[in-house]
Amino acid sequence: HYLMKWFKPIAMKLNRRERAAVLFGIGCLCLFVLIRFAVFPFMDRKERLKRNLAANSRNLKEISVLKAEYEKLINAGERAEKRFKQRRKSFTLLSFLVQLAGEVGIKDKMASMKPTLTQQKDSPYKISKVEMKLKGLTLDQITQYLYKIETSRNMVSIKRISLTKSDDKEGILNVVLQVETLEV
Repeated sequence: HYLMKWFKPIAMKLNRRERAAVLFGIGCLCLFVLIRFAVFPFMDRKERLKRNLAANSRNLKEISVLKAEYEKLINAGERAEKRFKQRRKSFTLLSFLVQLAGEVGIKDKMASMKPTLTQQKDSPYKISKVEMKLKGLTLDQITQYLYKIETSRNMVSIKRISLTKSDDKEGILNVVLQVETLEV
């Protein structure tokens, strides 16, 4: 009725068919405005919320994976610190390597040992490295020595190894090792 009052002066000039067409056009325009400014924004918001939910779910999974990795690293760090504290206070990497060489029976095969000590920035720890050359070893002797180094409870690791054939005999090797550990 409101529209009819407003359109009445205009509508009087139009015949019935023209008035129906104008009213149909006004109805279509109102429907378009309703759909454009009410329905579409609602649907767009719903889609945006779905995308946000999917993205947040992916982020949550990633955070969970990172949390598990962080906890694993913290546990490994705590275990390493415990093992580090259990090590003898008088421990030195050079004497440890000489002792292991004696246990394996290759002490006489040691050609040279070059120790270095590097202070870490912002840390109470130092990296102790020993580069050693061993000459005339069998593969079995090398394997035993490396196994004893890597499986020791003293947190010692082999950082580099180089094997070369010896000119003396078949099956005899020369070894250059770089071994390192942390010290206080």
